[in-house]
Amino acid sequence: MIWQQIVNGISVGSIYALMATGYALIYSLLGFSNWAHGDIAMVGAYIGFFSVATMHLPWWASLILALLGAGLLSLLSERLAYRRIRQNNSPTMFLMIAAMGLSVALQNFVLVTVGSKFKTYPQILAVKAIQIGDTYIGLIDLISLCITIVVIGILFYLIEKTKFGLAVKSAATNMQVASLLGINVDKYISLVFLLAGSLAGLSGVFLGMKYTVYPQLGNFALKAFIASVFGGLGSVPGAIVGALFIGLMEVFVAGYISSGLRDFFTFALLIGVLVIRPTGLFGKDIQDKA
Repeated sequence: MIWQQIVNGISVGSIYALMATGYALIYSLLGFSNWAHGDIAMVGAYIGFFSVATMHLPWWASLILALLGAGLLSLLSERLAYRRIRQNNSPTMFLMIAAMGLSVALQNFVLVTVGSKFKTYPQILAVKAIQIGDTYIGLIDLISLCITIVVIGILFYLIEKTKFGLAVKSAATNMQVASLLGINVDKYISLVFLLAGSLAGLSGVFLGMKYTVYPQLGNFALKAFIASVFGGLGSVPGAIVGALFIGLMEVFVAGYISSGLRDFFTFALLIGVLVIRPTGLFGKDIQDKA
């Protein structure tokens, strides 16, 4: 049934949206794709898993711990890996190389300390579906969707209605001018990494609850990156629209064509956007971000 597929697609797309907005926020400021972003989400998924399975915390407490842990790890990566590169006025490519190195380091650290075995979250919520007419939505999907809507609503409020959002927009437009106007650019870059990492940690827990947890879980972030490209790199609304579109597309391809072709269509979309409309769906100019 088409409405069932739409509900499933929105559920998956909302998780991608949490990652994609983090990509968009970091790109809007520094102009590079943070390839370690997905591995931050992977670490968040492990924090959530051990919080529930080992510490026996309730699911909402595991969400908070994963959010904080992933956010702090993202902040630490900015302080230790990216800030010095920026201060040396190195090419943006160096930031991407550092991000790739951090991604590999995080994956291997988890492999060495935790192991490569897949881990499944304990049953922390009742396995049941909520019926709305002829459409069913799983309890976990419903909760993750509701939390995602609230979180993204808070994010939009921060960007559009607060001093934080004004400072980020100013720095995204011209970092040098923003600094001359008295904005502490380093401070707001750190806050953006903290926020993006927190969103990644939240998405990691939802992915872990929906599927399983393993060291390569961060590869899901490729879908979030494609969503950011499709919506327009540096555009938060574009990242959300792109994530929902990809979630819907994957569900419809898997349901009506073949599940084996799901990734093919996703990456074909990336190639098509880069060839036909490199600025993405929202057509954001490189100087008009966030």
